[in-house]
Amino acid sequence: MTSVPDCPSDAASAEQCAPKPTRAWTIGVVLAVSLGFVMAMLDVTVVNVALGSIQQEFHAPLSELVWVIDAYTLTFAALLLLGGALANRLGAKRTYMIGLAWFVAASVFCGIASSGVMLIAARLLQGIGAAFFMPSSLSLLTESFPDRVTRTKLLGIWGAIVGIAAGSGPFVGGLLVYNFGWRSIFYLNLPIGILGIILTSLFLRPSLRKADVFDLASHAFIMVALAALSFVLIEGPTFGWLSKWILASAAIAALAFLMILMRERSAAHPVIPHTLAHNAPFWALNGMGFLVNFVIFGEVFLVSLYLQKAHGASALVTGIDMLPIMGMFSILNVSSGYLSNRWGERHVMLIGLSCAIIGTSFAVLIGGGVPYWMLIAPIALCNAGMGLAIPAMITGVMHEAGKNDANVGAATLNANRQIGALAGVAVMGIALHLISNWTVSIRVGFGAFALCFVLAFGLIWWRIPHRAAATLKNAQT
Repeated sequence: MTSVPDCPSDAASAEQCAPKPTRAWTIGVVLAVSLGFVMAMLDVTVVNVALGSIQQEFHAPLSELVWVIDAYTLTFAALLLLGGALANRLGAKRTYMIGLAWFVAASVFCGIASSGVMLIAARLLQGIGAAFFMPSSLSLLTESFPDRVTRTKLLGIWGAIVGIAAGSGPFVGGLLVYNFGWRSIFYLNLPIGILGIILTSLFLRPSLRKADVFDLASHAFIMVALAALSFVLIEGPTFGWLSKWILASAAIAALAFLMILMRERSAAHPVIPHTLAHNAPFWALNGMGFLVNFVIFGEVFLVSLYLQKAHGASALVTGIDMLPIMGMFSILNVSSGYLSNRWGERHVMLIGLSCAIIGTSFAVLIGGGVPYWMLIAPIALCNAGMGLAIPAMITGVMHEAGKNDANVGAATLNANRQIGALAGVAVMGIALHLISNWTVSIRVGFGAFALCFVLAFGLIWWRIPHRAAATLKNAQT
């Protein structure tokens, strides 16, 4: 097996002793940086099909099931920017490996949980580990393949690997739950995480370190704001929207967000560098990331519960039923890199979002009071559009961030995407709490998803400049 030489951490020496981009080395790097994302995606999608079993064992209410999903997303989103800062200070490779090891340990705690509260606590710990390795994954890919055309192509392959994990997650989760119980879905992370650590140590050279200053107060405000907002969205239907607990949490969230804005404007070392803070295309792509993840995770939550509750499907049958719609992500991810190099990322994103708008609109017209097979085609079209658009979005963000701000750029995108995931699951939980009719629930849910895609389309059309394929290739020469 190809291994990496020990390279000094200074820039000049690192470039001199960088491994040659052989096929074996390229495959090793892509697999190494993909496995963290694979674990993170699997952990969301497999948990969704296990919700029925978890609810049965712990007698958990709907709000507790939402917390099983969102507890992970909460710490994940809140600490991603801190994870990006750590990657700058400790090096992306080291931070990535620490995050993988932490995630594996937290997965063991999930597997031995004896109550819903203990499971939620273990999911919070999982989110911390994911926040460490996610930003480093993208920045390691950027460091390893500085040529934009090559990187765009490999991001498509990376996205396909992650997409396969997301697409097969419900099936894998259903198979595991059916044969071994819901705890097995967390033990699945052990071999994946250990393999990721081994491949990272073998194929990736040490990353550059930067003597960045931590603004711990800003990171604390981010955590408080997201925790309070999550409590409002998840517990609002239970406590009542005008209860003192919900109003107090909303006030805390608003105050914390205000403090974040004030500190970022005046801080000598802001969490997000000024070069990115004033970059309109960067924020448009981040807005799209929020909206797309709102849809992905809201859809998985909604459809998995629809199959289990409205159609009485078991965890295994739910996983099998979701394979056709989830598999569209990986199929279109592969094409995205090729098309982005040929047409430019803007066109690929607009085409993908247009397909998603059409698919969700048809799902709204059909509603939930029909056999499931009638919903497969429109949902699959929606997911195909997202599968095409997401790698192009990620490539655009990493291009705007550049090599110097790759860790923070990746962390910011992933933070916004995870906030979107948290909001998507919470809002679908609210919708299901208020609407008991599945025909209406499906229409309301996919109506919200269609609106998200329209907003994302507007952001890309308005803020992302057209870059011809020739421009992308010439930029590297």
